Amino acid sequence: MVIPTRGDRPGPLRAALTGVLAQEYAGRVEVVVVADEVPASLVAQQVSGVAGSVAGSAAAEAVRTVRVLGNRRAAGLPGARNTGISVLGTDLVAFCDDDDLWLPGKLSAQVTALAEEPEAGFASCAVEVEYGDRRVPRLAGTGRVTHRHLTRSRMMMVHSSTFLFRRGWTWVDESAPAGQNEDWDLALRAAWRHPIVHVDRPLVRVRWGSSHYVGRWADRIAGLEWMLARHPGLAAEPRGAARVYGQLAFCHAALGRRREAARWSLRAFSARPGEPRAAVALAVAGGLVSPRAVLHALHLRGHGI
Repeated sequence: MVIPTRGDRPGPLRAALTGVLAQEYAGRVEVVVVADEVPASLVAQQVSGVAGSVAGSAAAEAVRTVRVLGNRRAAGLPGARNTGISVLGTDLVAFCDDDDLWLPGKLSAQVTALAEEPEAGFASCAVEVEYGDRRVPRLAGTGRVTHRHLTRSRMMMVHSSTFLFRRGWTWVDESAPAGQNEDWDLALRAAWRHPIVHVDRPLVRVRWGSSHYVGRWADRIAGLEWMLARHPGLAAEPRGAARVYGQLAFCHAALGRRREAARWSLRAFSARPGEPRAAVALAVAGGLVSPRAVLHALHLRGHGI
């Protein structure tokens, strides 16, 4: 499995690695921690001794290996993920962000689910969103996530830290601007081949509040426009189109670009009258509420814009 890191969250990184190593799974678990734009030696110091912390547990009886290496591909999250994929020797590949946490039973539940559907190659699971002192479960309400599901809705519970897939099934697209939406793109491409096998139990804790992407509005705009160009079906699905247009409107409003916010809000309302993101974007553009206040209110409920 692959854990990308920039080395700026040593505490959460150690917790993420511990959560992976402590999985009660009899198979081999090979962990590659990829240092992105920081020395691998720094990251190696940060995770030193973590493997020994699971000694004496049931997981310690299985084969567990950890190695740290620098990103050998394009700088950024997609390149770091692909660096890890390229050196893994296991039949299955998984991801965990350095600020997230695998909960007990995650790995074995997904491996079992994939084994029960041999033609499938990609699995996810539900999550619980941690924001401050609140934890909110986010379930999909289905055991199969289709391409249409992901076109109509981003389905945030199909999160990169839940991904488990067969080796050779897919790679991360390194052309994603600033790494934006690389996980959504990956899930869409996987679901196009075969519905994603989804274990609808919260088996990953996704920690919001420390993301590198929150507030990078220009990057988020570039990422959404990249998705629209790469996946034309998003614009063809009214509900999905309205959501993306509303997000674009919000990002432009957060940057103070009132004219662009109004233009994208109008497109959102045209695709889906009453699209809430468009209305919120107009409120931000009009100075009635700050983007930070909007995100805080949404995050408390386990949601994003």
